[in-house]
Amino acid sequence: MTLSILSAGGLLMVLRWIHFMAGVTWIGLLYYFNFVQGPFFNETDASTKSSATQKLVPRALWWFRWAAMVTFITGILYFGAAPQLHQPGTGIIIWVGALLGTLMFLNVWLIIWPNQKVVINNATQVAAGGQADPAAAGCAARAGIASRTNVLFSIPMLFFMGASAHLGIQVNPETSMMPLLMALVVIIGGLQLNAIKGKMGPLASIKGVIHCGLALTVVLYLVVEFLTK
Repeated sequence: MTLSILSAGGLLMVLRWIHFMAGVTWIGLLYYFNFVQGPFFNETDASTKSSATQKLVPRALWWFRWAAMVTFITGILYFGAAPQLHQPGTGIIIWVGALLGTLMFLNVWLIIWPNQKVVINNATQVAAGGQADPAAAGCAARAGIASRTNVLFSIPMLFFMGASAHLGIQVNPETSMMPLLMALVVIIGGLQLNAIKGKMGPLASIKGVIHCGLALTVVLYLVVEFLTK
């Protein structure tokens, strides 16, 4: 008897399963940081916040960043091995989701984690009686903006990942994809630039980032729908 899971399709399913599990862990912790931990830190006393920063945050960030890594790697492998993702309609949709997911991954490893390390080290140093690091506040703010940007990106990213299998967008194979590419670069690139150098703006509140994420989803969907005809 041949086990189905040992076939090419079965192994591809296992890869997708790992991708899903890691993605749920990553995005779940992203929402925890922004919707639960952040508001709690704003309301709690300095001693509790310091203790949580030293003991809770490093554990959560470990799972957060490595779940992001596994999600990213398995996503690349699955995309390369799944032929249905290279069809005109499905391929374009999955590429939009993959672009957002890739930027989110880079934000985790290049912005959020490096800046959070400074914040954690500062809390540990102060608790031990040392001097506060003057760069810690700025690092916390930059990590916060990048994290809120990831929440913003996650909403359309999840939409397009689901749409790749369940939403049939008809793509004209003779249509140039350059206008679509330019529109995506302007819209998504501008938001990513804000994550690197900009300010929190409407992303400061939970309601604001959710509303902005839903609006971004609608805009990106319409851009894909109209610029692929």
